Amino acid sequence: MSLWGAGRQLHFFALANVPLVQPGDDLFALLLGSLKDNNRRLVDGDVLVIAQKIVSKAENRYVDLLSVQPSAEAGELAEAVGKDPRLVELILRESRDVIRYRRGVLIVEHLLGYVHANAGIDRSNIDGGETMVLLLPEDPDASAAALRRRIADELGVDVAIIINDSAGRAWREGSVGIALGSAGFEPVIDLVGCKDLSGRPMQVSTVAVADELAAAASFLMGQTDEGLPVVLVCGANLASSNAGSASLIRSQANDLFR
Repeated sequence: MSLWGAGRQLHFFALANVPLVQPGDDLFALLLGSLKDNNRRLVDGDVLVIAQKIVSKAENRYVDLLSVQPSAEAGELAEAVGKDPRLVELILRESRDVIRYRRGVLIVEHLLGYVHANAGIDRSNIDGGETMVLLLPEDPDASAAALRRRIADELGVDVAIIINDSAGRAWREGSVGIALGSAGFEPVIDLVGCKDLSGRPMQVSTVAVADELAAAASFLMGQTDEGLPVVLVCGANLASSNAGSASLIRSQANDLFR
């Protein structure tokens, strides 16, 4: 099986002039306007990679730490990691389990299943003052699927959607983009049984296509003040599927880093 043919090409376009997103904003309308401003038109097979942060903002996933009453557990853990007890309380509420912690670091299994620092709760590039934080979308796969349906219904175009975020890795320095949510394609391609150049069948190879595209788009988006939260990907040749991003999450039984 090959995802590509000869002369393979893949094009990424970071859309300029995406407006700052406010709670309740219509992401479809904002995306449509930005595509027009950038002289881009969606066609079947395109992929839109959208930063988690603007999805969370549109879905009003803001929490003011002034409204949070930390539990005794949060207070003890906050002292150990050197974080605001109110923030730690939110992290615990958004998590299934605490995986690792030390001074300055708190790694948890998010309610969505992802292993994430601070449950993905963020303070950067958001309005509302020093005590305002932003949670991950409640259901990124559902958010991606809803936007994909809207595009199909109103534009008659079959596209794939990725909602990406930055995350660290247990075995590498630095963060990379990962797919928190996806819709319209198979996030993980199984190459077991496919033959290599020598004709030997692959034994265990799978490709996290959604994460690879999320990481490439994240490189264009940047991490600070770039203001480029949407990337259009053309030519990805993805396998159509109704699967969401849950297939990217390794089971605890197979996670050797726990």
